[in-house]
Amino acid sequence: FLIQYAEDFIAKGVPVLTVLRVMATLLPQALALAIPASLLVGLLVAFGRLSADREFVALQACGVGLGRLLRPVAIVSALGWAATSYVMVVALPNANQTFREITFNIVAARAEGEVKPRVFFDSFPNLMLFVRDVPPTGGWDDVFIADDRPGQTPAVYLARRGRVALDPVRRTVELLLDDGARHTASQDGKYEVAQFGRAVVSIDPESVFPRRGPQKEDNEMTIAELRARASALEAEGQSAHNQRMAIHRKFAFPVACLVFGLIGLALGATNRRDGKLGSFVFGLGVIFVYYIPLYLGPALAKGRLVSPWLAVWFPNILLGLLGAVMLMRRARAADQPLVPGLAATAKAIAARWRFRTGDATGTARSAERTSRPSGVTRILDRYVAVMYGRVFLLAGAGLAALFYVSTFLDLSDKVFKGQATWGMLGQYFLFISPQYVYYVLPMAVLLATLVTVGLLTKNSELIVMKACGISLYRVALPMVVCSALAGSTLFLLDQSVLGPSNRRAEAIRHVMRGGSPQTFDVLTRQWLTSPAGAIYHYNYFDASTRQLLGLEVFEFGQDRHHLASRTHAERAFYEGPESGWRLEGTWARDFDRDGNTTAFDQQPQVRMALEPAAYFGTQQPDPKFMSYSQLRSYIEDLRVSGLDVSEQRVALERKLSFPFVTLIMTLIAVPFAVTMGRGGAMFGIGVGIALALSYWTTISVFGALGAGGVVTPLLAAWAPNLLFGAGAAYLLLTVRT
Repeated sequence: FLIQYAEDFIAKGVPVLTVLRVMATLLPQALALAIPASLLVGLLVAFGRLSADREFVALQACGVGLGRLLRPVAIVSALGWAATSYVMVVALPNANQTFREITFNIVAARAEGEVKPRVFFDSFPNLMLFVRDVPPTGGWDDVFIADDRPGQTPAVYLARRGRVALDPVRRTVELLLDDGARHTASQDGKYEVAQFGRAVVSIDPESVFPRRGPQKEDNEMTIAELRARASALEAEGQSAHNQRMAIHRKFAFPVACLVFGLIGLALGATNRRDGKLGSFVFGLGVIFVYYIPLYLGPALAKGRLVSPWLAVWFPNILLGLLGAVMLMRRARAADQPLVPGLAATAKAIAARWRFRTGDATGTARSAERTSRPSGVTRILDRYVAVMYGRVFLLAGAGLAALFYVSTFLDLSDKVFKGQATWGMLGQYFLFISPQYVYYVLPMAVLLATLVTVGLLTKNSELIVMKACGISLYRVALPMVVCSALAGSTLFLLDQSVLGPSNRRAEAIRHVMRGGSPQTFDVLTRQWLTSPAGAIYHYNYFDASTRQLLGLEVFEFGQDRHHLASRTHAERAFYEGPESGWRLEGTWARDFDRDGNTTAFDQQPQVRMALEPAAYFGTQQPDPKFMSYSQLRSYIEDLRVSGLDVSEQRVALERKLSFPFVTLIMTLIAVPFAVTMGRGGAMFGIGVGIALALSYWTTISVFGALGAGGVVTPLLAAWAPNLLFGAGAAYLLLTVRT
């Protein structure tokens, strides 16, 4: 989410210092989760290293028990508790409030930039804004506004030029329209057209300017403010469970550091040689066990299944008791498993996944006994591919689990509150899975390459292979082939199921969050444009009967800011390609350039040539819902119309450039993993995360520059590949092969 905000702000021309300030205000909410998790993982990795190097055995031989080890753990846990308490009580409310003020002021200062050409903009309450073009100099060209604010006659504004006028001091927001006309149609049949040189449409300032004072959200409030707001809501007879949980959360999150300290010591202090990687993976599992009920609890509280305090404190109570029991059991016998039978099972699984130096030696000896060089390489390829495949599957499964768990935590409260069903949640997971695969594949390829080469280096297997005359380039060939296959999979996903699946998933998510159904059978989108430039508005579309209710058709002249005709129909039925649409309860008006009515026709039934019914049953074009070929055709249609297509071209080029990320990440990971020495899998995971974040940040920054017209769309999409590809080439040419 940091990168998403940064990309949006850069595209709007926000200064770099302001962007960095916004990023800084988002850090406290991440630290509130990261400090306890980092404490646990740090303890487990530290004790895992002590166990792997048999140092814990030496400590026990010197009479150092768990009671003595509890002192430094307690000090570290107390420091983590203090830091998290400061973040939750002081830093987080201030940072969240600052973030909201900065972002809303950015939106207010650049409200014109929020409006995209040929995209219906509905962020202003009860107004629908549509502009044909947004010049680089500012303002809008060929403006269409539908004004449906309560308490006044519905109106339609058309203007040659338009812009936003803001006054932060007086907190006023106005749309200034030049050289246009205002069309109003009352229920008694009276129709008026008023020409104007300058018209002013006032906007509710609360929709643009940031809220202040008592209207702060829960995360921006201090404990005293939360208590006051909870008391006020309860006095009015309303539920205050959100505020009560927010208060408890400020204390429960820091206590997690103390709980994780107990668990870290109980799980980490052992005589078994599990190593750092095993402790790291186990620590992630404990974190999931903690945070799943932490986020499910509020959902249960909102569904009135548990009290607010128990919803927040339950994970601490559960894992605190579990940690105390494990610590007492560990104090009696440090080398005994906490759960009988679990150690044997874990050892058997680890034996199947562990790669020893002897395996490589055996492989090398088999290669020496093989008479043909092709046999040597086949054995080598199989060995490296199997190792790579195991790490790839493990990394992919772990990364996918992050997406599924976080999504489940985000949407499960809708099920508990009765807004959705488990079946809807299951369908959402089904349709969003291709997108998760699209996200996971590049990262899994990167981690698999780094960890595989890192293990080969750490276990001296790579040295054995080089001693047999096999270069690093040849060793990496199976990984390069696998990365190319992963890149092809990304492109095929984008060309086939990704767009339709994302569309279905978005529709289900919209309904789960309380929106109206947006399926392919019943659409209530209400506004869309035709390829010829006309604007359609309808109240309801039923795809099963191919019927439109409350249809209005606005057709324009050649200059696009004068209305040529307006047609209204109570109902419209599609009767096939030859018969077209049958409109019932219709009236139609034609206008000249001065807005005078040149013809008026009112009939109970007429026929009209519009787009087929399927046109009203599809979503507005969106690059993330379109394949490469579909987006290319759409861009060509826009270009022929003389419209700016820079943003769409960036999205088009990205669909070609992004699949190459798997190959580039592999080429840069192979020499990088060799040069990082014997850091092993843990170091590879850390480097992989850093490289992935750097690459994704570069993609977002150049994408924003391309959308803003700073660089060409081709360069915006391919620059990350060129930069990281050059780095990969340098490392490949300089590494010892």
